[in-house]
Amino acid sequence: MADSDYESVLCVRPEVHVYRIPPRASNRGYRAADWKLDQPAWTGRLRITAKGKVAYIKLEDKNTGELFAQAPVEQHPGIAVEAVTDSSRYFVIRIEDGNGRHAFIGIGFVDRGDSFDFNLALQEHFKWVKKESEIASQPLDTGPKLDLGFKEGQTIKINIGGIVDFGELK
Repeated sequence: MADSDYESVLCVRPEVHVYRIPPRASNRGYRAADWKLDQPAWTGRLRITAKGKVAYIKLEDKNTGELFAQAPVEQHPGIAVEAVTDSSRYFVIRIEDGNGRHAFIGIGFVDRGDSFDFNLALQEHFKWVKKESEIASQPLDTGPKLDLGFKEGQTIKINIGGIVDFGELK
C-alpha cells in the first residue's frame, strides 16, 4: 500500500467563519479589518487532512459533514494559505472546485488557539514532507554484508553452568 492511498487527519477545529473578501488593493497583503467581520458568509467546521505530500483544508458543515469548500495545499508558506497583515486569527485560502476554477476566501477563528493549531498543523505536515524527501534521496548503504552464518564443518561448544550431563555420571 503506497503512502498516497490513505488520508490522515492532521487537525479538526469545530468552528471557523468564512468571509467574502474584496480584491487585494496592493501587494502589502490582505487585511481582515476590510472583511465585514460581524457578517460571515458561512460558519462550519474545518478539517486539515493529508494524502501523500498534499494537505487539504476542508470546510464542512458542523452537523452533516457535507463539504462546503476544499483548498489543496502543496507547499507552506505558499499561495494556497496566506496570513492577513492585521490579525493572527484570520487567513486567506485558495479554494478549488476540482474543475480548474479557484477563488480566494477569508477564514477566521474565534479563538487564537485554534488559529495557532491550524498554522502548526500545516507547518508540521510540510516539515514531515521535507524530512521524508531528504531520507528518500539519501543512498542506501550498499557496503559488504556481514556474514554471521556457520561455515562448512564449523561447530561451537556451549557450556551452561549448573546443567549436568547425565551421560558423564557413571
